[in-house]
Amino acid sequence: MTKLTAKLLNVTVLTILSTGALFSSIAQAETYSVSVTAIVDHPALNSIRDGVKDQLALEGFEEGKNLKWDYQSAQGNVGTAAQIARNFVGNNPNVIVPIATPSAQAVASVTKDIPIVFSGITDPVAAQLVKSLDANGTNITGVTDELDINKQIELIQKIVPEAKTVGIVFNPGEANSAGVVNKMRELLPNYGMTLIDVAAPRSVDVGPAAQSLVGKVDVIYTSTDNNVVSAYESLVKIGNQMDLPLIAADADSVTRGAIASLGINYYEHGKQSGKMVARILRGEKVGELAVQGTDQLELIVNKKAAQEQGIVLSDDLLSRATKIIE
Repeated sequence: MTKLTAKLLNVTVLTILSTGALFSSIAQAETYSVSVTAIVDHPALNSIRDGVKDQLALEGFEEGKNLKWDYQSAQGNVGTAAQIARNFVGNNPNVIVPIATPSAQAVASVTKDIPIVFSGITDPVAAQLVKSLDANGTNITGVTDELDINKQIELIQKIVPEAKTVGIVFNPGEANSAGVVNKMRELLPNYGMTLIDVAAPRSVDVGPAAQSLVGKVDVIYTSTDNNVVSAYESLVKIGNQMDLPLIAADADSVTRGAIASLGINYYEHGKQSGKMVARILRGEKVGELAVQGTDQLELIVNKKAAQEQGIVLSDDLLSRATKIIE
């Protein structure tokens, strides 16, 4: 073999190796696929979505490099949620992340194989997604945002000490919301209060449902019901006009006009979900991961909303607030 032949051979080998590395790099860039869907777009659910994506990037799974990210919103339509779920399963991603109960139920009904990591769900057992919060050997796990209802009622008492009747607007078709209503009805008598609940199966029903509570309740409490949160301004309008205090479970609802919330940070909730997704992408089995919750609650207070709704906030409450909106 001449020196020239050897040199050409070396160049050819290097070219093949570099081409192989390029193809390997491309293959690596297309290795992971995560499909995310939410029942509707509103600040809390959008924060979850963003938290999942940002955490995956921190974990080394970045869109445009080694992650294919597909997000779709059902825009509040259960039929659309079912269609999105079927399309996702047809694409066969590595993990599906459904945000909120209707989307999770839609995805869970069409696949028993693709790993599902739900997020933004209050009671996954009542929603029949899992039989318990323990590792269950199925393709479903996730992060629950369930809150201690006793602490929610105690917040109501701190803000409206004289309250005897609590109103709640909810979508009876959403398992999360129905579960909160049942617990409120059970626990409120322990605090000398009763509940009046009004159904709002669609977002457009939220305002009229709230209007029907005027004169009947001393305060309105809102859970993380997706219909209610997506139309929260209609509640705020009534609360401000009628001096009817609004207290929420969702922190973003406070920025939109509720007086206060004692709840979780939904961006951090999303990041927690993103950590679970990353573990699965690295090879852990979804059936071996227990459902997670969080005890990290934030008290958010809106002083302007309190004034609009005829409430004077105590110094004690303000001193304990994580964030105060002036």
